[in-house]
Amino acid sequence: MIWVLGLHILTLLIWLASVLYVPLLIAAESKDQRPFNEPPFQFGSVARMVFIYVSVPAAIIAITAGTVVFMLNNSAEFWLVVKLTLVTVLTILHASLGLLIARLERQQRQYLALWSRCLLVALMACAMGIIWIVLAKPAVPEFIPWPF
Repeated sequence: MIWVLGLHILTLLIWLASVLYVPLLIAAESKDQRPFNEPPFQFGSVARMVFIYVSVPAAIIAITAGTVVFMLNNSAEFWLVVKLTLVTVLTILHASLGLLIARLERQQRQYLALWSRCLLVALMACAMGIIWIVLAKPAVPEFIPWPF
């Protein structure tokens, strides 16, 4: 079980690092007005390459390993439910990166840098929330009826 937890933590760190890097790539590429003669590595952008080859596989492995750890522990503590909720939000934000990459490659650059920065802030807040919840493991607030 410890190796599954280690795999989960390692791939989660890779996922978070790549997801935080992609909005910076999008913002940088959206300001570059030079058209590509040839897209790098048969992709429309470097952001797409990092997204497809690093971020998506790390997300799949992290979520799968986390699910295995959850099933092996067989617990439904409050902090774990909050963490899973934040991971769901992180996954939605991750998918939003794909939409920004598509806009970048279609040359729809209006407000793209602004949206990528906003998404970066939301991703950082979500990542910090996940890390805080896991490390602090807060107790159930009194105003929430928690049966477990």
